[in-house]
Amino acid sequence: MQNTALLVPDCRPAVLTVLPGAGRPLLDRPARAAAAVRERGGTVAHVRTAFTEDGWAAAPAGNSAFAAIARHRALHPEDPATAPDPRPAPRDGDLPARKTRLAAFSTTGLHRQPRARGIDTLILAGLSTGGAVLSAALDAADRGYRLQVLSDVIADPDPELHRAVLGRVLPARAEMLTCALLRPS
Repeated sequence: MQNTALLVPDCRPAVLTVLPGAGRPLLDRPARAAAAVRERGGTVAHVRTAFTEDGWAAAPAGNSAFAAIARHRALHPEDPATAPDPRPAPRDGDLPARKTRLAAFSTTGLHRQPRARGIDTLILAGLSTGGAVLSAALDAADRGYRLQVLSDVIADPDPELHRAVLGRVLPARAEMLTCALLRPS
C-alpha cells in the first residue's frame, strides 16, 4: 500500500445535495477507505473544486458549467459550499489540492506529489461518476497510473450516467473494487 494513494474528489456537502438516494451515508465509505489506506501506509489525496479570481478569469468560455461559475463568482475557497465534508476530510500527511477543472490533475500540480512519494497506483472514490471521477480516471490512465475504482464509493446525480460509466467505461481502464476490500486490519 505504500505505493498507493486513495484519490477522493469533491466530497463536499454542496455536491451531496444533488445525489439521488446516496447523500450523506455515502461519505462514511470514503472515510472508512481513507482510514484503511492510511493504516496500511498509503496516502490519501483530497481534491476540491474552488475558484479564486485567477481561476474565474481562466474559466473556458466554451464550457457552460465553468463559464457560469466564473460569471457568478461561485465556489470561492472560503465559500462553505467548497469545504470538504469532515468525515473524509484531509488529515496530517494527506495530499490536499484545489482544482478549477473536472480532472484532479489538470490545474492542481497534484500529479507531481504522488510521484514524488513513489506512488504508482491510484484508488478512485468520490463525486461525481460522470464528472470528477471519470475525468480523474482518464487523466490518471494517461499519466501511467495503475487504477482501481471503489464502485460503492462513487455516485452521480444522473443514475443512468452512473451505471454506464461504472459498468462500461471505468472497467476498461481500472480494476473495480468495493470499500469492503479495504477494511482496516
